[in-house]
This record gives sequence, C-alpha cells and structure tokens, in this order.
Amino acid sequence: MAGRLAPSPAGGIDRSPYNRAPMPAVSFQQVEKTYAGARGTLRALAGVTFDIQQGEFFGLLGPNGAGKTTLISILAGLTKPTAGRVTVMGHDVQRDEAAARMSLGIVPQELVFDPFFSVREALRIQSGYFGVRRNDAWIDELLAELGLADKADANMRQLSGGMKRRVLVAQALVHRPPVIVLDEPTAGVDVELRQTLWAFIARLNREGHTVLLTTHYLEEAEALCHRIGMLRRGSLVALDRTANLLSASASTMLRFKTDQALPAALAPLARVTGRIVQLKAHDAAEVEHQLAALREAGVRVEDLEIGRADLEDVFLEIMQTGAPAAVPA
Repeated sequence: MAGRLAPSPAGGIDRSPYNRAPMPAVSFQQVEKTYAGARGTLRALAGVTFDIQQGEFFGLLGPNGAGKTTLISILAGLTKPTAGRVTVMGHDVQRDEAAARMSLGIVPQELVFDPFFSVREALRIQSGYFGVRRNDAWIDELLAELGLADKADANMRQLSGGMKRRVLVAQALVHRPPVIVLDEPTAGVDVELRQTLWAFIARLNREGHTVLLTTHYLEEAEALCHRIGMLRRGSLVALDRTANLLSASASTMLRFKTDQALPAALAPLARVTGRIVQLKAHDAAEVEHQLAALREAGVRVEDLEIGRADLEDVFLEIMQTGAPAAVPA
C-alpha cells in the first residue's frame, strides 16, 4: 500500500513522493480465518492487523495453536483467509499471487525435500521455479555461508536433519527475495547451525532484507528482533519494539535454585523450572521482602541472582493476562 497523499497548503493534494509514507514490506489487515468442524466453528485468526516495515527484523511469537502457522500459510498463499487482506511489497497475496510469491522466501517448519537430487541440483531447480538462471555465483555463496560447500554434490537423502534444514534456508534465499520468512528455523538443530544461520540472516537484514521470524527460542527473538508481535488464541495481544516490551515488564527478576517447597505466599508468584525458581519484583524493597519470606520459611537457596526480566518473562506475563496490544513506538 503506497501510503496516503497529504493535503497541500492550498487545499489540494500534495503529490510529492517525499510526502508519502513508505510502503510496508508485509501488511496484514483485519485477517480472519475460521474452520468448520463437527464440533462447530474454530476461529484460528480473529481480525489480526499489523504491518512489517521494509528492512525490519520482526518476531511473531505465541504458544502452540495461537495462529502463527495459519497466518504464515495465508501470507504464503497456501491458505485463503475467511476475511481480510494481506500484501507483500504492495502485492495482494490473493489477487497478485505470482508477484507476491516472488517477493517471499519462506523456510517452513517441516523438512520437505526431493530425495532424487544433489544439494546443488535442488538449488538450481528451485531457482528455475522463480525464472532465475545463471546464478551459480549466488548459489556458491549460499553454500559457503550456510556451511554446505562440502555437501554441494551430495544427494539430499544422505544429509542429516540439520543439513537438510540448511538446504531449506538456501532454497528460500536462492531467488534473493526482499522478504524472508523463517518459521521455526532452528527447531531441533545444533548450536553451530544456529550461529551460522543467524550471522548470515543478520547480514542480509543489514543489507535491507525484511525478516519475519517465528520461534519458540525467545532468547533468539530478544537478541535479533527490532519489534515483536504476540498472538494468543488468534488475536494480537502485544505489538511493540522489543525494548519497550522489556521495559514495560517488572524490571527485576530474582533467580535461585532450591530443592524445597516455596512458602505459600510466594508459590503462586513463582515460575519454577526443575530446581530453578524465578520471582519477579518491581523494586529493591520487594526483593528484600521475598528473601525475608524465604529465610523465615527455612528455604535453602543456591546460586542466587538478581537480574533484569527477559523476553520469556514478558511473554509468559502477557500470555497469562491477555494484555491488550500496545501501540508501536
């Protein structure tokens, strides 16, 4: 969408290109999706509206079943929305499907591959789907950047799961799309691939590519994403810059390990993962109150830390409260 034309001082229309709002890379406008089933109608998306600006690294977060995959399927043109409109670089994904798809590079969750071709052949075939030819130099760069150079002539069937994941990333990027969609790209892969992938994707983002990331690894989203949207039961419940979401939460987090039960006053407030306990606090007085309650209850504490809340803390708080969407800065 090319932005609205502003009135000129004379009361007419100022058609200067400098007065136009930049076209978003991706735009979701009142997107709804419902499914009819034996038990009635399931509403997977409930009027989701937000834009992703060109050059942004945007994180889309939410628990399983929140609607992330449905939204990306609509963006990719694989699923039709019940209502609403989605555009990619100004192209409607329903009415101008070919142009919209050319602007997208999508890395799916599933490991989908053709077992009859080598890695290089798979990338050349993928290039052909987009009408791209004689791009061997770019294919070589992709293979090198993603650690696949020594696997270029290997059959896809011979690759490990992590290597197949790397090929999926290369296939998504082979036609140099301006918008890159990464749907759980590091699920179940090793640390080396994560570091390799994020270094390369961060480079592409610096060069101007727009990135949309869905992930359950919230530390990745916190480190990489400029802005974050959160879905809960098909609705957008948070939308803001990452720094703003973090600053709006409790600024202090008390973390420690214990093998004992927490006192009744603290147990409902704690997030417990194995032996690790986390308690949020808004100020030093609240931290001291919590420590006093632990001492009075005789709870033995190990590895005590006092730090800032992270994105996982913010995410859990929003999912539990269903907080309304924030206005992006």
